[in-house]
Amino acid sequence: MARSGATLDPPNQPREQGGICDVRIARSGGVFESRGRLGWLSGGVVAKRWGGQGLPSLFGWPPRTCFELGIHTVSPTVGTVIHPTAVIHPKAKLDSTVRVGPYAVIDEGVEIGAHCVVGPHVYLTGVTIIGTHNRFHASCVIGDTPVDLKFSGAPTRLRIGDHNVIREHVTVNCSNSLEEDTVVGSHNLLTPECHVGHNTVIGDHVIVGGGAMLAGHAVVQDRVFISGNCLVHQFCRVGTLAMMQGGAAISKDLPPFTVAVGTNEICGLNSIGLRRAGVPSEERLELKRLYHALFRSGRNFRAAVADAQEKFTGGPARTMLEFVAAAKRGVATDVSGDADSESEAENG
Repeated sequence: MARSGATLDPPNQPREQGGICDVRIARSGGVFESRGRLGWLSGGVVAKRWGGQGLPSLFGWPPRTCFELGIHTVSPTVGTVIHPTAVIHPKAKLDSTVRVGPYAVIDEGVEIGAHCVVGPHVYLTGVTIIGTHNRFHASCVIGDTPVDLKFSGAPTRLRIGDHNVIREHVTVNCSNSLEEDTVVGSHNLLTPECHVGHNTVIGDHVIVGGGAMLAGHAVVQDRVFISGNCLVHQFCRVGTLAMMQGGAAISKDLPPFTVAVGTNEICGLNSIGLRRAGVPSEERLELKRLYHALFRSGRNFRAAVADAQEKFTGGPARTMLEFVAAAKRGVATDVSGDADSESEAENG
């Protein structure tokens, strides 16, 4: 058997870059070991790819270290490190750049894209498709069955985009039917102990605070900030750039750009969020006028919406009008009286 550091080329073995692999690698007592279908081998890196052979040199070894079994490394730029205590189903699909920590469990239907990090004690299950550059912190449970007494056990799905951070003890459930998926977009932060229920759809650049609970079929649009211990009732919608203050709860839709307080109440516009998102001052001013027309005029809400649709034409204003016009559960109402909505949102 060739020792690590040899640079032999097994005959007729194609050299392959990247791809999906089935690998068990960790450093144990200064020796790199590989556990998988090939059993235990010491003294180097050994792997079997789903689409061919090969694994890169991870720690400065020559890029074509070979073994007597004819399996060799190919690309020094790609590397998978999987702790030997991790339990990974042979049919799970991991990109060759994925890292998996101790005692993690990855089930059969899981697919993980490039440059993801799966922390210790993480449980990835169900038919869960994960994009690139996601990080799963300790003890989160992702893709488990929905909390739904009617669930029949069908292979329902969860889809997760790219560049998400999912912190400790977060739970995200698969959907409850084959017709819909649970969806988490990209560039989101789910902080410790929060829950994302079945069939929920989360957009991009969303922050969900610790202990927040999103019930089934909720829709959270882009750039929403949900603070700690907030509650979102099933089938509710949270509009883009809305913010929920700590402990707020909604069983009605939360309009875009607004700030939720208490239960089904709003106190003004999320003006800081609007500025940070680059919304021009003239559009923020139009939104402020629209907010007063809809929520502080004292008029019948539907009549106020119909009248506003004739007067307000800016992009953000149209976004708010289209959202409230489509509401089926009702819309959260203003409770801040005649106070200036913009200053309240800044001070809240």
